Amino acid sequence: MSMHSTHLSNGATRPIRGLRWYIIGLIFIATCINYIDRSSIGLLFTRFGAEIHVSREAYGWVGAMLLLAYTVSQSVSGRIYDRYGARVGFTLSIVIWCIAAMGHSLITGFASFAAASFFLGLGEAGNWPGAAKVVAEWFPQRERAVGMAIFNGGASMGGVIGPPFVAAVLEPFFGWRTTFVILGALGFFWLAAWLMIYRPASSHPRLSAQERTLILDGRTAQPTLVAPSLKEILRHRQTWGILAARLLVDPIWWLYILWLPTYLKDVHHLSLKDIGAFQWAPYLCAAIGSLFGGWLAGRLITRGRSVNTARKIVIGAAACLMPFGILAAHVHSTGAALACIAVVLFGFQMWISNVQTLPSDFFSSSSVGSVAGLGGTAAGLSSLFFNLCTGWLVTHLGYGFVLTLAGVLGPVGAIVLFLLIGPIKHIQHA
Repeated sequence: MSMHSTHLSNGATRPIRGLRWYIIGLIFIATCINYIDRSSIGLLFTRFGAEIHVSREAYGWVGAMLLLAYTVSQSVSGRIYDRYGARVGFTLSIVIWCIAAMGHSLITGFASFAAASFFLGLGEAGNWPGAAKVVAEWFPQRERAVGMAIFNGGASMGGVIGPPFVAAVLEPFFGWRTTFVILGALGFFWLAAWLMIYRPASSHPRLSAQERTLILDGRTAQPTLVAPSLKEILRHRQTWGILAARLLVDPIWWLYILWLPTYLKDVHHLSLKDIGAFQWAPYLCAAIGSLFGGWLAGRLITRGRSVNTARKIVIGAAACLMPFGILAAHVHSTGAALACIAVVLFGFQMWISNVQTLPSDFFSSSSVGSVAGLGGTAAGLSSLFFNLCTGWLVTHLGYGFVLTLAGVLGPVGAIVLFLLIGPIKHIQHA
């Protein structure tokens, strides 16, 4: 009995080869669940909106409540992740957002709908600064864009998996209320795996010496792990460049997350079943764009390009793809519109997988969560404003105007980013 116990103990601490890929795989799954929960609101709203007497413009305010909480939570979550670590941070985020997702099963009108969505945004926001911190901690610099691409791919895969799963399987068999309960419960299964597997890289008992050396390759020595104050972080122009880029470009993603189902219903007259059958395609392209953007940046760095050159090539190319949304406003067939939107989301995910890597390119690990959280707050503020305006603009000027307006944001965001950040290199003592 004693010998058996010793064998189990030794086996439990045996190094896991490529442990960082298992860790980022867990983050991918969490992000996928995050977006299934989030995208299901817009999808199921086409079913229950009339039932609970919530108009299209009122739905815009519901989305604004989600984004308000998301905006506030980004900065708060970033500080929590920097102070208490990703293990505690993800636990807190998952519990809040999954309970809120399940709470959508109880909504009876605008007030309860808005409250449930507010708490959903409060919990879901932590996923992003948390993922940025995990990638900075577990990946060498040349692999960070790939790590960010994998986790960001989870957002797109949630958009791929969610609509057909919800529209064709869950809602027809269980109804929209029970569907929310089932979707919310998924996160608790993930949380059990997270608590079982995750420990910080600095103390993980199953991280091999070889992989630890790889992770630290090229990393600047960090004399302290104390998180700097927000005032100190905001002294750097690189922080403001990241904030400006997120503020200008992130509304593109939220526009399609919150309004694509309604757009397909209103403009192309699709049923819930048809929306579920077609909506996944742009998100599949987004997932491919995320992985391609991460791979391309890593490939350029491996082939001798500097981090500065590699990031800016990928970010610039991605910005040139996002204006395809303007074409979506002027085509008549559903297939052509979805194809244009697919190019936009491909470009956006190329963009974001590299922009979200910038905090770890510039700053030490003790600052990454805070900088990423501030970027998320900037993104949330502009997305909240854009979403509020979308309800009015759609009603009075049509979807074409909104898609055209969103189409110019990518190039403008890239220009502002490049002007503000200067060369991409590590900032000493930041």
